[in-house]
Amino acid sequence: MKRIFNTSFIVALVALSTSSFAGNKDRAGQAGANQLLINPWARSSGWAGANSASVTGLEATYTNIAGLAFTPKTEIMFANTSWFAGSGINVQSFGLSQRVGETGVLGLSVQNMNFGDIDITTENLPEGGIGTFAPKLTTINLGYAKEFSNSIYGGLGVKVISEGISNAKASGIAFDMGVRYVTGEKDQVKFGIALKNVGPKMNYAGDGFSYTTTIDEEEFTVEWRTEAYELPALLNIGGSYDYYLGESVDSVSGEIKSMHRITAAGNFTSNSFGKDQIRFGLEYGFRQLVMFRAGYLYEEGIFSLDTRTTFNAGPTAGLTVQVPLNKIGSTLDIDYAYRSTNPMRGHHSIGIRVNL
Repeated sequence: MKRIFNTSFIVALVALSTSSFAGNKDRAGQAGANQLLINPWARSSGWAGANSASVTGLEATYTNIAGLAFTPKTEIMFANTSWFAGSGINVQSFGLSQRVGETGVLGLSVQNMNFGDIDITTENLPEGGIGTFAPKLTTINLGYAKEFSNSIYGGLGVKVISEGISNAKASGIAFDMGVRYVTGEKDQVKFGIALKNVGPKMNYAGDGFSYTTTIDEEEFTVEWRTEAYELPALLNIGGSYDYYLGESVDSVSGEIKSMHRITAAGNFTSNSFGKDQIRFGLEYGFRQLVMFRAGYLYEEGIFSLDTRTTFNAGPTAGLTVQVPLNKIGSTLDIDYAYRSTNPMRGHHSIGIRVNL
């Protein structure tokens, strides 16, 4: 029965993802809530997001929520991204994941995009001088992942989306789901599939869409209708392979430990409202204490300014330093990532994670 359930779960996910994608690159720019496409976490950003099949812990709530099931016990994460360095735009994220029972993990994270203070302007006062407002984009993620067998892991997530300015706001809800399959003698081969940002349309409302006018000495309030917009749904399909050098197996936990580890990863992203993308990544780990990684995102036309439709043009790189806190496996991890862009000066991300 467990094998039937596992197979049915994967078939249902593939069927849903196939039916959910009728879009193509000609629909670029027709979706909103594009902050859902920003990876707020530093470690997977250094891979260019190529590690959808191997990402673990709370960070998996962005790439493939099935990886949340690999949280050992308790994980706490904080991250800050300087979006377009020097622009004053920052993405702050924090969250907590907790193992519940033997096979389940519950995760909660909050992402906030802050643009700083902007002058309020009107038709009569185009230069401002009447105060400021601070646009904010906030996303709350709640996810649950479970180990269905020694090879199959799955997860489901829900996002509450809020965005707005001083006199107009929009809110919505979106869903994620993902599956990971692990195989090989040392569990070194991983495959993953994830469907993200599926949900109903959103639309703005508020005083910003109304104005007061006078007709025949009578005062009226006129309100504009707003057009609803879709969410940037996408499908991730990825794989990775771990190569160990100087390996040993922990006699108690059965976990593979090695002097050196090299992981190669790749991911294909099918975007409903943009071009499909291919991501490549490579990571080297020394005793799981220091890890270096690099990645690259490719899409059609990326090498020409005339055909490029993304500013994420160029390589990514990252570094992790893991500091053991005690003998039972608790660690403090410091993550850093750089994502090059053209134009602008790239994105810098730094994160702190505590495993208890």
